[in-house]
Amino acid sequence: MKLWEDKIRRVVPYTPGEQPKRPVIKLNTNECPYPPSPAVQEALDSLDTSDLRLYPDTEATPLADALAEYYGVDPDQIFIGVGSDDVLAMAFMTFFQGEKPILFPDITYSFYDVWAQLFRIPYETVPLDEEFRMTREGYYRENGGVIFPNPNAPTAIAQDLDGIRDILDHNQDVIVIVDEAYVDFSSKPSALALLEEYENLLVVQTFSKSRAMAGMRIGYAFGSPELIRAMKDVKYSFNSYTMNLPAQTAGAAAVRDDAYFQDTVARVIHTREKTAAALKELGFVFPPSDANFLFASHRQKPAREIYEELKKRDIFVRYFDKPRISNYLRITIGTDEQMETLLRQLKQILGEFIAKDTLPSGERPLSS
Repeated sequence: MKLWEDKIRRVVPYTPGEQPKRPVIKLNTNECPYPPSPAVQEALDSLDTSDLRLYPDTEATPLADALAEYYGVDPDQIFIGVGSDDVLAMAFMTFFQGEKPILFPDITYSFYDVWAQLFRIPYETVPLDEEFRMTREGYYRENGGVIFPNPNAPTAIAQDLDGIRDILDHNQDVIVIVDEAYVDFSSKPSALALLEEYENLLVVQTFSKSRAMAGMRIGYAFGSPELIRAMKDVKYSFNSYTMNLPAQTAGAAAVRDDAYFQDTVARVIHTREKTAAALKELGFVFPPSDANFLFASHRQKPAREIYEELKKRDIFVRYFDKPRISNYLRITIGTDEQMETLLRQLKQILGEFIAKDTLPSGERPLSS
């Protein structure tokens, strides 16, 4: 061992979905199957490249103003970051600083424990119930902060405002973060409606899903002016110029084209419901989805085998080899054509399978 090796910080990194280098049907990273608003292309075409010689606006003012107008909040209640991952990382660094453990679900976005380990933040997980729903009582105990996605990932289950309010009421002495990457596909309202009631609430959203701009890396958070100022202080101590000019310009254009945004969301939801019905006919079961994906398990054929067979056919879905969910697949909703291809291939795969009880003990699928 080299003398300096023990000085290196060692972490187990987040494992993103596979990014194949060849053409495939990619249903493993919850990207939008449709392009961004045409207004985004127009905004980028009209960008004066001579402006790129200058540093971008540290406040991302054009984008912050567009978001403030759209969501009916003040600009000083908005924090802009390079994707919601950047926003969440800044929030971890800013708000989770005590010796008490922060709390988040045991089945959830797998970046949370990575950040906690990276920033040396103690944490504990709160088990979801047998139906993969959050247990409010698990968040009643003393802690150093709370974070959870709503809708949750990878389960696609959302809770209503009463559930979120209950958790906030029992955690008024810490910051509570609601991660809403998939909220635009949900039948449940955003926690943004609770912002004026709770000064310790931070709501995080992204352009990567419903606004079809994962490649631009745009994330944002809503909170009280005090919370947002604290996050900006940390951000400016880390990197003042995180959001580049093209992203600010494109993001503001996307927000202004609400008709295109609403149409995109509606198309994804329509395809999701059609796909859900077809998967049920094939013997899959899953919780009701409030996201742009389905969290599905087959009654007979193990998830890992389905995942591997689909991959051989150039269809990528997400498989998690983790306790409690190792017999589930997370299937992103693509275009109608992509989902029809998926269903055809699944019929072939399942048709070749000799029905027998092969599910691992203790991992029976949920009832549909």
